[in-house]
Amino acid sequence: MSEFRTHEVFNQVPPLVGHDTSADPALREGLEREGAGWAIPEISELGRLAGTAEAQAWGRLAERVPPVLHNYDRYGNRVDEVEYVPAYHQLMTTAVSHGLHGAPWADDRPGAHVARAAKFYTWNVDAGHGCPISMSYAVVPALRANPELSAQFEPLLTNREYDFGLKDPATKRGLIAGMSMTEKQGGSDVRANTTTATRQADGTYVLRGHKWFTSAPMSDMFLTLAQTPAGVTCFLVPRVLPGGERNAMRFVRLKEKLGNKSNASSEIEYDAAVGWLVGEEGRGVRTIVEMVNMTRLDCVIGSSAGLRTAVTMAAHHARHRSAFGKLLVDQPAMRNVLADLQVESEAATTAMMRLAGANDRAIRGDEGEAALRRIALAVTKYYVCKRSPIAVGEALECLGGNGYIEEHDIARIYREMPLLSIWEGSGNVAALDALRALAKEPHTLDAFFAEAELASGVDARYDEALDRLKKEFTSFDDIELRARRIAEQMALVFQGSQLLRHSPAAVADAFCASRLGRDWGGALGTLPTGLDLSPIIERTATGFPG
Repeated sequence: MSEFRTHEVFNQVPPLVGHDTSADPALREGLEREGAGWAIPEISELGRLAGTAEAQAWGRLAERVPPVLHNYDRYGNRVDEVEYVPAYHQLMTTAVSHGLHGAPWADDRPGAHVARAAKFYTWNVDAGHGCPISMSYAVVPALRANPELSAQFEPLLTNREYDFGLKDPATKRGLIAGMSMTEKQGGSDVRANTTTATRQADGTYVLRGHKWFTSAPMSDMFLTLAQTPAGVTCFLVPRVLPGGERNAMRFVRLKEKLGNKSNASSEIEYDAAVGWLVGEEGRGVRTIVEMVNMTRLDCVIGSSAGLRTAVTMAAHHARHRSAFGKLLVDQPAMRNVLADLQVESEAATTAMMRLAGANDRAIRGDEGEAALRRIALAVTKYYVCKRSPIAVGEALECLGGNGYIEEHDIARIYREMPLLSIWEGSGNVAALDALRALAKEPHTLDAFFAEAELASGVDARYDEALDRLKKEFTSFDDIELRARRIAEQMALVFQGSQLLRHSPAAVADAFCASRLGRDWGGALGTLPTGLDLSPIIERTATGFPG
């Protein structure tokens, strides 16, 4: 008598391992176009590592075993230390050694910042450790407002060696930097901060106050904002003072977040902490503007990377899972969903790579590219970071119930996506910042339309969308009420301009028909008939194993 088997596993999808996460065609094409084709071998190496089972296990373990706060040691001494699982340090070591942190600031090659953007996109195995990596990148240009501090610490912030532990920064082989800006009563309104800074006879300042979000609190140093008699001012506050004494930063608690658990977001108190002035007193917001540009770009990169990873997972699932007699990828309704997701992903990635190129050239002194970055980054940050949670949710749905369990990585991506729309200014802040740029720097709008006009005359639907956008600026009545509408239209026109010029015809056609021509439903997977979906869907699987 044969045994009755109740647990035979079949029609399940194999793990997605052994692939190259950098093989996204929109990313590779953007690297060549934006002057960083020379970096493809190193980026491919990182992409192959990100596709290994080992690297993916680091990401899962860092998330499942979150950091632990220790306020006191076993003798009762105040220590305020955060303990991480070793997998977190593996992730940090990999990111730093590949130059995802401050390394591009020490690289004079054109395209160095484009290459770094592509690496940040490729190494998408854990979102939490990406936060201190991003902050370390963004701190460098702000720190240059104090040439003495920059000369001392920039070589360590750009060095490709991860040296964890609380020591005098000057004695370490490499440094990680963070930011400590927002307070509970102000949030994005940093001018409402109440932390105070009092100048001392030796030129340092003593800071007292409470910070509501300080991520990666074991970083070596932080840029922070505090009030002086002249107004909001920027300071560099180290965890350990010269000579080895710990600075008076007290950790109140670690945050219980919706998204990643691997990054120790915390509340801290400055209890007469020592800091050094960065920039001029009362000019703190102006000092951190360039830093905000860098972290906003990383929000776009992170959203685009999470979306691409989710689309890849959905496409992999659809190529291996059967339903109603055939593979999901061969089902017409699923093909519409996959193609629409790929269009969303490709539009985000192509725009992101253009912004990475503008950033690289702006850093090198190109004023026209700086003007484009100023306005196009604000609207792209608004739109891409707001769209990604929706699109990742649709990709998760492609996996059905399998995607809705924490054992699957797509659930982790889904939980993380809303953060990137909040970080560095939520939707309203980003949209209003775009309008503020137009009011204070009108030439930024000229730069935007000059870029948009490069795609004119190719597609009537694009030309009509561009005309509609221009009409938004014929009247400035109720412009703040229309802020989100304007930001969305600008972002779509910017994406459309890049796709028409640089993407395959099938992708650009689908984008223009749906996003610009308005032949589209309220959900993804509602592309109109008559489009060539096969070449779009093929681009979801580039870099798959086998």
